[in-house]
Amino acid sequence: MSEKILLITYDNCDDSEVMYPYFRMLEAGYEVDVASLEKRTINAKYHYKIEAGLLPDEIRPELYAGLILPGGTAPEKLRQNADILNAVRYFMDNDLPVASICHGQQILISSGRISGRHATCYPGIRDDLVNAGALYENAPVVVDRKLVTSRRPEDLPYFMREFIKLL
Repeated sequence: MSEKILLITYDNCDDSEVMYPYFRMLEAGYEVDVASLEKRTINAKYHYKIEAGLLPDEIRPELYAGLILPGGTAPEKLRQNADILNAVRYFMDNDLPVASICHGQQILISSGRISGRHATCYPGIRDDLVNAGALYENAPVVVDRKLVTSRRPEDLPYFMREFIKLL
């Protein structure tokens, strides 16, 4: 299995939802590749910046042990990219670990792979998740097979604990 993690994000991502998983994965011994809509410095909502080195059409999901989808307003843009949706489908269809937090679930919704799965999300997109066929639970973390979802930054310790267990 690969020792690499794929993190997909874009401008206006939530700082903590990118920073905490990124550094936690490094701490656990994984290499993290950041994919985005452009190869450049990605600016989070507040202060954090992270370098994106992969474009969506360069993603080779078979090289990764797991996928992280942070929230913020970035998923609203990312969910419109066919290559990103195809990468997410690869992870979901091959039962590989996927961790999605806050608004990251918008990407899961657009991938068409959330129906019938237990999940949680930011309260503001709860109806979207339910309308996509997910079985919504209001909990800090929900694990359904290899899918880990959480609601907000305060849930990050539970979110990353469960994702790391799956890896």
